[in-house]
Amino acid sequence: MEKKEVIVEVKHMDKRFGSTVALNDVSITVRRGEILGLIGENGSGKSTVTSIIAGMQKADGGEMLYEGREWHPSSMINALENGIGMIVQETGTVPGITVAENIFLGEIEQFKKGVINRKQMMRKAGEILDSIGASHIKPQMITGALDLQDRKLIEIAKVMSKNPQILVVDETTTALSQIGRDIIYKIMEKMKEENKAVVFISHDLDEIMNVCDSLTVLRDGKIIVTFAKEEFNEDLIKTSMIGRELQGDYYRSDYDGRYDSEVVLEVQDGNLGDQLIDFNLQLHRGEILGIGGLSHCGMHALGKVLFGAEHMAKGKVLCHGQMVKDEAFAMKNRIGYVAKDRDVESLCLNASIKDNIAAGGLDQFAVSRFLILPGREKAYVQKQIDGLSIKCQEMNQYVSALSGGNKQKVVFGKWIGRGSEILILDCPTRGVDIGVKQAMYQLMYQMKKEGKSIVIISEEMAELIGMVDRLVVMKDGRISKEFERSNTLSESDIIQYMI
Repeated sequence: MEKKEVIVEVKHMDKRFGSTVALNDVSITVRRGEILGLIGENGSGKSTVTSIIAGMQKADGGEMLYEGREWHPSSMINALENGIGMIVQETGTVPGITVAENIFLGEIEQFKKGVINRKQMMRKAGEILDSIGASHIKPQMITGALDLQDRKLIEIAKVMSKNPQILVVDETTTALSQIGRDIIYKIMEKMKEENKAVVFISHDLDEIMNVCDSLTVLRDGKIIVTFAKEEFNEDLIKTSMIGRELQGDYYRSDYDGRYDSEVVLEVQDGNLGDQLIDFNLQLHRGEILGIGGLSHCGMHALGKVLFGAEHMAKGKVLCHGQMVKDEAFAMKNRIGYVAKDRDVESLCLNASIKDNIAAGGLDQFAVSRFLILPGREKAYVQKQIDGLSIKCQEMNQYVSALSGGNKQKVVFGKWIGRGSEILILDCPTRGVDIGVKQAMYQLMYQMKKEGKSIVIISEEMAELIGMVDRLVVMKDGRISKEFERSNTLSESDIIQYMI
């Protein structure tokens, strides 16, 4: 088969962060009319190489060619102006301004004739949102009032407004529901049809095998192998990613969905706008309870309500029969919460690993609950770093420097360290690789066997089917269906009650 025209070529690229080797002699070829997938464990170098192509940072060695010429972008804005746009994994919008102002951030002067013509700016922003299939987002909305998915769609609109020749999609789909993912897939397919190029980074192996024309595997900053579409093989790709075959079961292998009759957490007649309507739910001791549905069904609001972070207009949340009044009460009663938007709600990115983990356990290691002895604090944090295999240079390293999977491990460490008996996990494996996912699933199963209780809120059907004892499907703020654990349960069985 004739090979397509090369649009970007990376040759022998090197990149270090202190003593950490992020890229080691990496060479990648991006061709027109193709979707190239990049996959690998967290910290393998996927985001590093694409961020250099897109002008976010500089390489330490090697060269890049774009359309046959040397390529040295000075910034992401410079790269986008020249036809290379990147949608990053983390949030890239400013919360306190309108959607339109975010789309035209740094470019509002184009609407200025004496004063800014806001009507024209709103109209143009609306056209851009319509063009990507996000017409439900209104240009005049304040960005901070929108959920993670809609904020991500605003970033996509901003990049696509520049009509790029190359689109880099870095883990974006992990923040999106199926509706949002379909928008991205259509954009990628359209670019391919227009003889442009897409570089797609994802941890979802099924997704990447489905949408990509070729797939390059990175491990520890090196290119391991590139597969053509006809060579895609799930087991081979997994082995290439982690350098070994996955040991043990990925999900739970047992189909014994038993749990104790004791109710440890429940919602009684809960009402929260259109998110929860006359809602009743019980979580039992030793149960892994799954909550599934489309992104706006109310399940993410439910997670906050269970933790006392959001208060219902009517109804109550009870933990062992006592009212969950707020987050302080939840923590005191051994409830932990991992938010979907971890970088905003679960972590302080500009603080160290030590500070993030220790913040959840002051009452565990502080003497008389107020005197912090450095030795005890370090031992407490080190136990979580070792137990969860958090890859870091040291505990004083900033969380912002960690990969997605290691950030999530820090969040888990915060709650596991303090001995949480109930964990509410909202999209717990978002943006983490298969090796980390497997470790997290094994940890959840171990916690179940210890009699602890877990709520998994997830948009990944395979995760819910594979892990939970009981699955509650939500639609429009209500429970539409409940399933018990079964080896015959399929995604099609569930989806019909979501839509």
